[in-house]
Amino acid sequence: MRVKRYVVDSMPDALQKIRTDLGKDAVILNTKEIRTGGFLGLFGKKKIEVIAAMDASNSNSGAGAQQRVAPTQHQPQRVQPAMNQIQPNKAQAHMSDFPEVPDVFASAVAAKEPVAVKVAIETPAMPAYAPVPQQSYSPVSVHAPNRTIQKDDHLIEELKQMKEMMRKLTQAADATKLPEPLQKIEQRLYDQEVDPLLVRQIIDETLADFELADEPVTDESARQLVRAKLGQVFNSAANKQISPDTRVVHFVGPTGVGKTTTIAKLAAEQVLKYQRKVGFITSDTYRIAAIEQLKTYATILNVPLEVVFSPQDLSKAFHHLEDCDVIFMDTAGRNFRNEMYVSELNSLLKTQGNSETILVLSLTTKYRDMKAITNNFNKFKLDKVIFTKMDETDSYGAIVNVVHEFSLQLSYVTNGQSVPDDITELNEWQIIDLLLEEPRT
Repeated sequence: MRVKRYVVDSMPDALQKIRTDLGKDAVILNTKEIRTGGFLGLFGKKKIEVIAAMDASNSNSGAGAQQRVAPTQHQPQRVQPAMNQIQPNKAQAHMSDFPEVPDVFASAVAAKEPVAVKVAIETPAMPAYAPVPQQSYSPVSVHAPNRTIQKDDHLIEELKQMKEMMRKLTQAADATKLPEPLQKIEQRLYDQEVDPLLVRQIIDETLADFELADEPVTDESARQLVRAKLGQVFNSAANKQISPDTRVVHFVGPTGVGKTTTIAKLAAEQVLKYQRKVGFITSDTYRIAAIEQLKTYATILNVPLEVVFSPQDLSKAFHHLEDCDVIFMDTAGRNFRNEMYVSELNSLLKTQGNSETILVLSLTTKYRDMKAITNNFNKFKLDKVIFTKMDETDSYGAIVNVVHEFSLQLSYVTNGQSVPDDITELNEWQIIDLLLEEPRT
């Protein structure tokens, strides 16, 4: 008997190959679904394994073929003993020729019931007293090429090496696992949208300090050490307020961050707290009612206001405000990605005397956009940064990111719309405590 194994995508493909290789008198002994390919038992493709056989002695004579076309009553009895000659222990020996599949593969789909049907020819009914045993034949036991066995052995060896590599990687990951207090702080900083690279740097330095001191990592000690390292990111020694010898303060930033309201709050501080004479210049002639808004604040504070429509109007505006101690200039919030608007704004910032340029950013802005904004306005030699709308968010990681990446000096932070109350100097230690604070449930 000649036995052959096929791995195909569908049964029609199998039937076509069986007819070609074994002839139309071949018998399908077993079919089952298997998976091939993939990685570690995943993403394998479904295939069908078909075991077919043909009686070689009958295929050599035309008379035998004629008998199969017109079978007699005695044919099943003649074939049956030949099938029964395969003892269970021999069948087990054939099955053992299959290579052992490591446990990384998923279990194969349960094998379908074997089909004993001749291709294109009806099989005579077997007698009730002689059932055909359901056997699965391995092609390895019937004239299988040695290269198949070698290929299977090579695959098994590769799988063993892969399992060993995965085991070593798992052990290495366990060995570098952070202590639980540092894990919680790390996750908290990620949740606050602190730059992941900065978080990793701070956590690694903190862990190294604990290992050097050979001390246990506790919640409080980990918090205090990380707090100190975050404090090093900020330049807290510099003056956050507007310098007394500053003549002109430019406020730049994108649309909708609250520049005009922030200017009014700072002007009120200069007038009421420091008794300085303040003047306003606005170039925001693009936004509806922008001039009227600043004019309202100027009337309340009793300060002069000049409107400029082009860089040529600046010299006249400065001349009208020459008796002021400090001049706050409100620039238009334009599309910071447009180079033409950036150049136009740059020409407005060319003034005589001591000046400061303050970038105004909203904490409700995504850090990805905040980074692009800061990078564009940084062409104007930014001196300080003011963050607005602190009351509208509970995420403060962007403050750390901007200071760390662009080395800007913190100035003020606003936390409401009330003029002049809702503005304070930004306290970096308060921000750090908010970053490390446990989330409220």
